[in-house]
Formats: sequence, C-alpha cells, structure tokens
Amino acid sequence: MELLNIQQIEKYYGNKSSLTKAIDDISFSVSQGEFVAIMGASGSGKTTLLNCISTIDRVTAGHIYLESTDITTLKGKELNKFRREKLGFIFQDFNLLDTLTAYENISLALSIQKRSAGEIDTAVRTVAQQLGITEVLSKYPYQMSGGQKQRVASARAIVTNPKLVLADEPTGALDSKSSKML
Repeated sequence: MELLNIQQIEKYYGNKSSLTKAIDDISFSVSQGEFVAIMGASGSGKTTLLNCISTIDRVTAGHIYLESTDITTLKGKELNKFRREKLGFIFQDFNLLDTLTAYENISLALSIQKRSAGEIDTAVRTVAQQLGITEVLSKYPYQMSGGQKQRVASARAIVTNPKLVLADEPTGALDSKSSKML
C-alpha cells in the first residue's frame, strides 16, 4: 500500500535578485513498511526535502500526499493534528528540550495526545528498553552523550507509533552497534 506520494515538488528560497532552487521537480512514492534513504552531496537539498515532507517548510510547487491526504494544503488545526498523530521526526541536532529529562522528552508527544499516565509510562519504558536508553531516562540532555541524545530523540519520534518517521542523519552520532539497534 502506498503511504507517501511526492508529486513534482519544487522549493525556492530568496527573491528575484537572489533565487535559489533547493528542490527541482522531485517525484517518488514510498510504500507502507518501506525504508528509503536519500543520499547526496552536502547542500543538495536532502534536509529541505525532509522539511517539506514534515511540513516544517512549505513547497513552492507540487504536492505531497500521506495516504490520501494532500499535506501541502493543510493549515492550522488540521496541520497540527497531522504532525501530532501521523508524523515522527528525528532531527540531525536532536532538538531535545534541555529543561526536561529524557523520560519527559520522550513522553511529551504522548502527553499532547492526552494519553493516560499508565499508557505513557508503559510506552516510554518499552521504547527506552528497545533502544538501550533505560539508564538515562532520569537524566537531562546535558548529562547524556551524543549517542544517548540521538537515541532519546529517536524514541521520542517513534513512541507515538506514527504513520511516517522522517530522520535527518539519524545514526550520525551513533556507533555501529547503536546504529544497528535503531
């Protein structure tokens, strides 16, 4: 079953005097359960593409469908609901909240979804065990290694069981064993 369909998207930055084309007419689809890696030189538009798919950034032209929903047309509450319920994103620089513990960072998305405390605790502890980060659940980001932060960020992205997980260099801070685990 087709999960994601990208149709002729383009993304421009700047204005007429200084226009940069970051994405040039890209089309592809991803089936449910499929893993896709996007590779290219630094500055080739990989992160911009992920930002457009995740609705962090808007496309200049084209359409992006998740299941049958054109996410390029979503606004306001619909957009927030899409991000909250359908998407997990693992950022290259972790984007953990410094004032929250690992447990709190992971559980935040479940709290926003108004899940019960028991459901949140079970989900957080399960994903932490799967990623080998149970021992850092009570720590703050400044107390963790880069690899631990990356696994906490990964746990946060997958704990809600989203339809789509987007990851920007998710194994960049991990050793080979942790990369394989992720």
